[in-house]
Amino acid sequence: MGCGKTTLGRAVARRVSIPLIDLDEFIEECEGLTVRQIFEKHGEAYFRQAERDALLKVSRMTDVIVATGGGTPCQPGLLEIMLDSGITVYLETSLNVLHRRLSEGRETRPLIAHLNDNELKEFITDALEERRPYYTRAAARFDSSRLESADQIHESSTRFIRNFITGDVPD
Repeated sequence: MGCGKTTLGRAVARRVSIPLIDLDEFIEECEGLTVRQIFEKHGEAYFRQAERDALLKVSRMTDVIVATGGGTPCQPGLLEIMLDSGITVYLETSLNVLHRRLSEGRETRPLIAHLNDNELKEFITDALEERRPYYTRAAARFDSSRLESADQIHESSTRFIRNFITGDVPD
C-alpha cells in the first residue's frame, strides 16, 4: 500500500503498450462497488474472497501488467499463483515515503482511513514486518521511492522497463 504499484504500473504499461490491470479496480468492476463500499457493506473477508477470485481470473491472462493490493500475496495460496503466473516484483519504498504517501490519501483506503499519524506509522511498520516474508519471495525488487513527479515517474519507468521487460540491464 502506497509503494506506487499503480503509478509505476500505469507508466510502464503506457510505454510498452501492455494493459495494466489494477486488481482493486478489477474487483470494483466485477463487484459494482468501490473497495471502500465492499469493506463497509460486506467486510474484509468478503473482499479477500473477491480478491482471490479476481487474481485467479487475471492470472490466466497473457501480456498484462498486474498491480495487486499490498495484502494480496499474503493471502493463503495467492503468492504461489502470482509466482507461477509471471514475473513478480517487490516495489520497495522507505517507511518515511510510505507514511507521507499514505497520509495524503488515507481517506480512500479502508484499512487506514481511521488512523491518526502515529497509528498510521505503527500500522505501516507492523504491516511491512508481517508482509516482508511474502514480499521478499518475489522474483525481483525495485526501489519505488522516486515517483513524486512526472520526471521521476518517467525515469523510474525507464529503469523498470530496462530491468524487467527488455532485460537490457546495464553492467
